[in-house]
Amino acid sequence: MKKLFALITLLATLNGAQAQDIVAHRGYWKDNAQNSIASLQKAQAFGCWGSEFDLHLTADNCVVVNHDREIKKNDIQKSTLEKIRSFTLKNGEPVPTLEEYLEQGKKDENCVLVLELKPHYSLERENLLIDKCLQALKDADLLNPHRAVFISFSYHICKELAKKLPDFTVQYLEGDKAPVEVKADGINGIDYHFSKFQKHPEWVQEAKELGMSVNAWTVDKPKDIREMIALGVEQITTNEPELVRDIISGKK
Repeated sequence: MKKLFALITLLATLNGAQAQDIVAHRGYWKDNAQNSIASLQKAQAFGCWGSEFDLHLTADNCVVVNHDREIKKNDIQKSTLEKIRSFTLKNGEPVPTLEEYLEQGKKDENCVLVLELKPHYSLERENLLIDKCLQALKDADLLNPHRAVFISFSYHICKELAKKLPDFTVQYLEGDKAPVEVKADGINGIDYHFSKFQKHPEWVQEAKELGMSVNAWTVDKPKDIREMIALGVEQITTNEPELVRDIISGKK
């Protein structure tokens, strides 16, 4: 299946069309668990261009993979790793550490790891989260612009990452700034909710003209998928990788 999708992408490119890259939102988690190692493995096996996952820093300075700030009313950022690890995901996995997640990430060099660094309670904690993530990637031999992409709703995190890693893709998520504003602060990408691009379709072309990467999240319905393809976004982040692939390939 992975080879077939790669061929579809190549044929679309040769025919002059832009084949959008598919990013699995929190991994390919259907019949599985969001942000689980198994969901990353499934995204890799499916042939997704990338797999997105969410990162928080615990009170004792460990990075864990989870979307929500809280797990069963326990604030991750105010809880110890031991407490957070006592909880299990829907599929029975413990809440993964970043290091565990990267171990699976290393197994497929074709699936880009899309790290979403969550906003934290202070700039100091956000800076520490950045440092911890970069060290983990370095230790796993994954601190490579072809293996890792960074996204965040925190403008501070995006600016700091852009300073530290000028050769890496860093995409701002909030959608409250025009591309020219983001680019002026040294950030080279935007990853906005598709509704933002529906409201400001000109932002896609403006970003491209500025040499920025353009991602749209979280695009699950056929109508919205087709609209993002027509606008020319480079990546589509989705909970429906198979549907997006089928629309790109013309099967649906």
